[in-house]
Amino acid sequence: MADDLLTAFSPLAERAAAEAEWPDRISVRDYVRAVEIGAFESERGQTQRLRFDIVLEVAASAEGDDVDSVLSYDTLVGAVEAELAERRLNLLETLAEGIAARSVSDRRARRVFVRVEKLDRIPGALGVEIVRRREDVLAQAPDGPAPRVVRLEAGADHRALTGPAVVVLPPEQAPDVAGEAGRRLTLLAMEQAAWELAGRDPRFTVAASRTEIDWALGQGLVCLWAPSKLVLAAAVPPEAEPIALADWLARELGAGEVETLGSDGGMRTAAASGGDI
Repeated sequence: MADDLLTAFSPLAERAAAEAEWPDRISVRDYVRAVEIGAFESERGQTQRLRFDIVLEVAASAEGDDVDSVLSYDTLVGAVEAELAERRLNLLETLAEGIAARSVSDRRARRVFVRVEKLDRIPGALGVEIVRRREDVLAQAPDGPAPRVVRLEAGADHRALTGPAVVVLPPEQAPDVAGEAGRRLTLLAMEQAAWELAGRDPRFTVAASRTEIDWALGQGLVCLWAPSKLVLAAAVPPEAEPIALADWLARELGAGEVETLGSDGGMRTAAASGGDI
């Protein structure tokens, strides 16, 4: 009993370590936000400080220094911010559940510890703490919308693009070079097109890694894909041309279809050639 009490009132990271089923963890501690929350009339119309502590147990990280091989800390901060932006809540319990569900949405996540505390209601802190496993959360959650992959044809009006979506752009000019050099130059030309468009339209962001794509989609952004990083790292890379790349990316992200914004302003939809890879 003494050990249980000690664990219960310890920092969340210590509790996670004491109950560890997976040795690798990422965490966010003492993250404080001022929000409107609470069921009492006295809590309406004013903000109060909430403190968040989150520990996420993950599958063993791959060796190396590649950001796509590990879960980003932005996953945890993003889970908090997305839940706070979703709607006004009465209960800390509901907020903690939403944060937990978002935190374990990545396939590399295993179990999450979430502690949410109100700092302004009493001289100390009052709050809730929950522990959730990924498989249990997924079993209870309805299927969410699949990511949108949009291919932009040459001459199409980019102003018609809306998020969340990841966009595959055509190269400004296809290189007149064959073989591996031509493939890499085509990928670079597509990246140049993405950066040029993002520079002209501040609504857009450029993403090269899976982590960056997931974050942008989670924020509801229009994400312009810089394809070299993912394509060159693929075991079986696609052909370096926009139609094949859009189809490959849709399968990688679990999207069932590819939308094409044409130069005539029309949007066409075609099924991706395969399922989730």
